[in-house]
Amino acid sequence: MFKISNCRFKIKRDNVAKILLFLYDAIAVNVSYFLALWLRFDCEINTLIDTEPEFIEAWAKFIPINTVVCLIVFSIFKLYRSIWTFASYREFFNVAYSSICTFVLHAIGITALINMLDIKAFAFENLRRMPFTYYIFGAMLQFMLVLAVRFSYRFILLERSRRAVSRSKNASRVMLVGAGAAGRMVLHDMNLATDSNDKVVCLVDDNPHKIGKFIDGLCISGNRYDIPDLVEKFNVDKIYITIPTISPVDKKEILDICKETNCELKILPDIYELRDEKIGKSTLVDVDIEDLLGRDPIVVDMGEIFDFLQDKTILVTGGGGSIGSELCRQIADHNPKKLIIFDIYENNAYDIQQELREEHPELDLVVLIGSVRDSRKIFDVFAKYKPQVVYHAAAHKHVPLMEHSPQEAIKNNVLGTYKTAYAAALNGCERFVLISTDKAVNPTNIMGASKRLCEMVVQSFDKLIKEGKFDKMRPLYEHDDSEVANRFVKGNDKIITDFVAVRFGNVLGSNGSVVPVFKKQIAKGGPVRVTHPDIIRYFMTIPEAVSLVLQAGTYAAGGEIFVLDMGAPVKIDTLARNLIRLSGLKPDVDIKIEYTGLRPGEKLYEERLMETEGLRTTPNKLISICNPVDFDADKLFHNVEKLMHICYENPEDVKEFVESMVPTYHPAGENGTEAKPQAYQEQLKAMTTK
Repeated sequence: MFKISNCRFKIKRDNVAKILLFLYDAIAVNVSYFLALWLRFDCEINTLIDTEPEFIEAWAKFIPINTVVCLIVFSIFKLYRSIWTFASYREFFNVAYSSICTFVLHAIGITALINMLDIKAFAFENLRRMPFTYYIFGAMLQFMLVLAVRFSYRFILLERSRRAVSRSKNASRVMLVGAGAAGRMVLHDMNLATDSNDKVVCLVDDNPHKIGKFIDGLCISGNRYDIPDLVEKFNVDKIYITIPTISPVDKKEILDICKETNCELKILPDIYELRDEKIGKSTLVDVDIEDLLGRDPIVVDMGEIFDFLQDKTILVTGGGGSIGSELCRQIADHNPKKLIIFDIYENNAYDIQQELREEHPELDLVVLIGSVRDSRKIFDVFAKYKPQVVYHAAAHKHVPLMEHSPQEAIKNNVLGTYKTAYAAALNGCERFVLISTDKAVNPTNIMGASKRLCEMVVQSFDKLIKEGKFDKMRPLYEHDDSEVANRFVKGNDKIITDFVAVRFGNVLGSNGSVVPVFKKQIAKGGPVRVTHPDIIRYFMTIPEAVSLVLQAGTYAAGGEIFVLDMGAPVKIDTLARNLIRLSGLKPDVDIKIEYTGLRPGEKLYEERLMETEGLRTTPNKLISICNPVDFDADKLFHNVEKLMHICYENPEDVKEFVESMVPTYHPAGENGTEAKPQAYQEQLKAMTTK
């Protein structure tokens, strides 16, 4: 009830304001032309009344017509529908155009027409043509009076806002970096905001021709290299970067300068992210850690991806996860015939379903809840929908948790991959892409070892298919059901599936990423917990990783493990300190950093390749192919089946059996491993020379 009453009050208030504006305009348009007469006769009102009374009479008789015509013209130009709080050049021109129209109608359509036709209606007898200066001065005065009342509201709000901020003892002092169009819009928006507690005290721009000039009374005081000195000079608390077209390299350089000032930082998103959104203070966002990577945008051949995915039925397992959901978004942009999302967690699946339905209402979308560990369920999905391309992203990925539940890592990752790959082969799937990880290289944890087994499984599938030996493959299931067993072997006369894997490292913002964890710890006031001061990782944004996964899928011939170039490695300790600085705080002063020690299964560094692997190039320099490592596929499948039975008995020694299957797997133990071999030293060198 309260909301309804509030709404009625607002409507009533708006109507009152509109009526008052109508009355003001009715008076202003006539007063302006009377003042024009007064100016025409040298501001001598007595001379006008005594010697030229017919002019006063003509002006008075035209008042009703002039008033009606002007109000109609003003309405046509929407002078009663604009929000004058945000009046801009558009409203200025509307007032100007309406004044010109009323000038023409007044001069030609009324007075001149009556005089030319010599109409002698009783109301217009003895009328004389008005002096031409009467129309000119009248139109000019009308324009100024009509414009003044409208922009005066904005001026009053501006002054009220400035005084409120200047009176506030807690007002934050803000520097704007970028004095272009976007910077001016943010400045104007902040000046007009009556509820803002920010006061812009300084502008910075790299254009030397702008330095020393003023915008809204504020001086552009220097360029990016002057920021530290200007922060100290103007006692700046916050820095807003207002350059939506800035390059990644320039953005990184400016942020590197700004984060040393301990000011709170915000930034305008990329111009393509803003789209049609009105630029203002509300569009400023927190600086993301990926902004500090300073890397040029990763370029992929979207034409190749479009040709590959268009009009195909595509299945994404784990489609509700961070990688899986981004796969679904980018696939939906490439006109698939049907997109099937398969995930065991219904909340994530529901979220991506609603997002895609809104963004792509034309998309033929199927969302299914189930587990890749359920051989009957996964086979029924393939038998019903016959997906042509599969992106297998379903997996347990959390390293320390899997160390304490190694059986679940094997069941979900290894057996789930095997069952999904087997169903794909039997049901005419053309391409199966496994999402792997750099933790599969020389793994020290069961999660990495399980993903290495997944790579070996898909490579073995591809090898046996190409050798025409797929009939030796057996379905894996623990249930005893002969009917179910029979349907697993139907339709396997012609197997055409190409099996590949794509290996990459950590992705910023993914589920389990350290970045959101650090942000929560900073928001609580610390401490920020880093496992080890020397730990380093490769990082990539989720959209970058997924776009490369999609392009790698177009290069597949079968059996490859594609490796993505993750750029230079990042020290986690440095990342944590940068996040603290981006929040306007000082590491180890405002926010403490604690080192907790490596967690179970962790190591200081990750590797892209094993020693026995080499790299081959692809048309995209960011995607390489590692040379396969030979192993006995028949023995692998025999051991995978044995591993399945072992895992469902939940023994304690499952890691030992996995270690016998993966020669490069060396468990790190409870406290991880702090070993620093040559590979680690090379990564550190890459970080310092980047």
